[in-house]
Amino acid sequence: MHRFRVGFESVDESASPCCVQEPGKDFRCETPGAPSGDLCQCRFMQQYPTVVLGLSGHRAVIEPDRWVPGAFTLVVDGTPQSHVNLVDPTELFFEYIRRMGCAINLVASPGAPISVLHLGAGALTLPRYIESTRPGSTQIVVELERDLVEFVRRELPWTEGLADIRINDARQAITELAAEGSKFDLVIVDVYSGSRIPAHVTSTPFYNLVAGLLNPGGAVLVNASDGPPLNFARSQAATMRGVFADLIVTGEEGVILGRRYGNIVLIASPRDFDGEWVSRLNATGPHPAKVLTGAELETWIADATPVSDESAVPSPPPTPNLFRFR
Repeated sequence: MHRFRVGFESVDESASPCCVQEPGKDFRCETPGAPSGDLCQCRFMQQYPTVVLGLSGHRAVIEPDRWVPGAFTLVVDGTPQSHVNLVDPTELFFEYIRRMGCAINLVASPGAPISVLHLGAGALTLPRYIESTRPGSTQIVVELERDLVEFVRRELPWTEGLADIRINDARQAITELAAEGSKFDLVIVDVYSGSRIPAHVTSTPFYNLVAGLLNPGGAVLVNASDGPPLNFARSQAATMRGVFADLIVTGEEGVILGRRYGNIVLIASPRDFDGEWVSRLNATGPHPAKVLTGAELETWIADATPVSDESAVPSPPPTPNLFRFR
């Protein structure tokens, strides 16, 4: 029988972790009343800052990166949602965030300030990145979970004036911003409830609202998660293709090819992207990477159809045990 700490770092055997695993079997928690075979996080929660989010009931934890001093991971409902380096906010860790960072670098000339709308806050990784790489940018961050914002503000404080934080539903927020006549150079859609994307931010009417907020040369970045056979991600691509003039899909090669669950970044614009976007995304990675455009993208979308409000569904949950570490 082996004992493991469930989380991102190991714990000394003398700490008597509450999780045990017998050969060939799943984890079992020894804490009285804990669900059998479930992902045990009880001792994990006691050792790191944690909060139960009032709206969703999900548990959020902030844990230190044991390899990088000053860096932390935000975990919500057992799913790593954000990684932020407070010492160097330009260091991006998650591979899909690094792809988004490359796209952010291409939105305008290097260092030029831009206007950005972030749908979904997490640990404010990208707002911090933009503040560091494009000083003077104006940013609005929309987050539904007030408890999450206050938790991150307390544990991973950001600089004064980083962004205008608005507590609201993403779709309601963009409806209100559209009514105000707001425009942005970049809209970043990274909306999750736990490990899944809510259905109401995946449809053609939603993306029509997003498109109406973009400046003529602007872009939208969407973080979608999916696994084989990629029905959700391909339907998102079909939906965005019907709204925007141009679309790029990129991600880790194995995910794009439908071999495993992961994150796929969709990049769209009301104008055609120039060749530098594809070449830079291909060159920057992280690798192995796949960047789909044109005929190759059409083949990948295949028979997927645009999503309506009526047909919209949440993204599929992660593969079991995907975020289980020992």
